[in-house]
This record gives sequence, C-alpha cells and structure tokens, in this order.
Amino acid sequence: MRAIVVTETGGPEVLKPAERPAPEPGPDEVLIDIAAAGVNYVDVYFRTGEYPHELPFVPGVEAAGTVAAVGADVRDLAVGDRVAWANVFGGYAEQAAVPADRVVPVPDAVSLEDAAATLLQGMTTHYLTRSTYPVGPEDTVLVHAAAGGMGLLLVQAAKALGARVLGTASTPEKEKLAREAGADAVFGYDGFAARVRELTGGEGVNVVYDGVGAPTFDGGLESLRPRGVLAVYGAAGGNVEPFDTQRLNQAGSVFLTRPNLTHYTATRAELLERATEAFGWVASGDLRVHIGQRSGLADAAAAHADLEGRRTTGKVLLIP
Repeated sequence: MRAIVVTETGGPEVLKPAERPAPEPGPDEVLIDIAAAGVNYVDVYFRTGEYPHELPFVPGVEAAGTVAAVGADVRDLAVGDRVAWANVFGGYAEQAAVPADRVVPVPDAVSLEDAAATLLQGMTTHYLTRSTYPVGPEDTVLVHAAAGGMGLLLVQAAKALGARVLGTASTPEKEKLAREAGADAVFGYDGFAARVRELTGGEGVNVVYDGVGAPTFDGGLESLRPRGVLAVYGAAGGNVEPFDTQRLNQAGSVFLTRPNLTHYTATRAELLERATEAFGWVASGDLRVHIGQRSGLADAAAAHADLEGRRTTGKVLLIP
C-alpha cells in the first residue's frame, strides 16, 4: 500500500510517500480502507519532534473509511461498516489497522469525508463547549483563529448553545468566513483584548478558546471577566512560557486549563458519546463542515506547509 512515512523529524519535506506492506489486523483490531484522513496541527507537532514518537511512523491521527477485515476477537464491527477514528496513528495511508475499541461508527447521514473532517475536531469542540466550560445562553465567548478548522466548529457550537461569540482572524477574508459561520463580531489580533473589553462593556468574556498559544496568551488573560476560563487547547503559534500563577489572581481569580482530547475520551463510553453527538451535529446541520483543501498523499508536505503558513481555512483532508 502507499503511505506517508516519517523516518526523521523536521520540516514538511520529511513527509515522504513510500510503499509499505499492507497491515494485518491483530485479534483486537480492524483493518480499514481509508477514504479520507484529517490533517491536524497535532500532526505538525509529531512531524517536528515537538511531540516525541518512535521512528519511523505513518502520521495522521484522524481518518474515516470502510472496514476491510476484522480481528478474531472483534465482535461489534463487521466488514463493510463505515467507521472513523481519532488519536491513533496511521491515517496518511491507503489502509490502517486500528484498535477496535478506538473506532466509532459513522452514521449514514454523514459522508466519510465529513467524518474525517469532523471527528477529532468535532469531539474537541464537544468537550470544550460541554465539559471544559459548559457554554450557555448567558455567556460571551472568544474564539481565536475563528476561521480555522477548529475555530469554525467552535463558533457554530457556541452559537447553537445560545452564546454570544467573538472571534479573531488574520485576514479580512477569514473574518468574513467566521462571521458567515455565526460569529457576532470578528476582528484582527492586534489589540484584541481592548476590542473585547469594548464589546463587552468592560466586563470581558466568560471563556477564551485558544489554539494559538504564546502570541495570544497574555491578551487572553486580559479578555476574561472575573472567574473566567482560558482554555489553551493548542499552540499553533508556539508554547506558552512559564509564568507566575499570581497573574491568574490579578486577572480576577481566573482559571487556566490545557485540555487534551485523550483525557476527555478516556473510556469507550465517553468516546462513543462525544462521537455520536459530534456526528449528530453534522447530520442535523448544526455544524456545517467546511473542507477548505483536499490533497493526495503525495501532496502531504504541501498541505503541512499551507497549514503552518496559515494559508488554509476550514479543514484540510488527504484523500488516498
């Protein structure tokens, strides 16, 4: 089979196509013919070595496809089932053997491309807006990178939950896209904290959803109302430097969290609950999936370069 194989960490150029033996599913695994794989910023972290992983490896921690074979001990999945997975390596390939307990069914109303574009970020959106900070009609939220794959989903989910949504974006075109997704106000990053205060009558927001990291961290603290929550779920702009926790007190007894999907899908029951609801949002139209770019496996390096260069909107997919 064809796959992208990382034999050394580094820039996008280390994402090289190669021929690999077709995987054989173990007793508790299923073999999946991959229809589409999601490209996520976490893939960049593993590619660069910021998140260590044993070499060589096939990147890609989100994909959807059809079950081609099942292991001897698998009981609840069958050949032909439409499925998806997240947080397991192997998505940048034509096939992958995946632990059956990390695979979720894809409902008929959701295409495999939409499933690959939704699962990881959709479940992340679910835990951020339902668990990390349960968003409600009385809330005002700030979403950074509001026109990105995660940002567009967060904007839509927060609006569906009744909140007022503010967003940041780097270009007028991206600002327009975020407004079309439902954001009440969208503005650039320069001076965003002052803009938030202006739009909230000086009160600040209940929660900041930040996938950017270092460049937006200080302004995020300044944007919160007392006892607000700063959820730094990613670091596309770099990791936050160590800081004095007294700053949380000075900002109004605010809360800081660095959540991760792994810890919010620790059990199969929780995984299925979040996946089912995320796919349900897509099927009902509450979440409109915006696939901004489709590429073949041979173009994986270019897709990463576009993602890191902030030249993408919505979701980037690899189509084997």
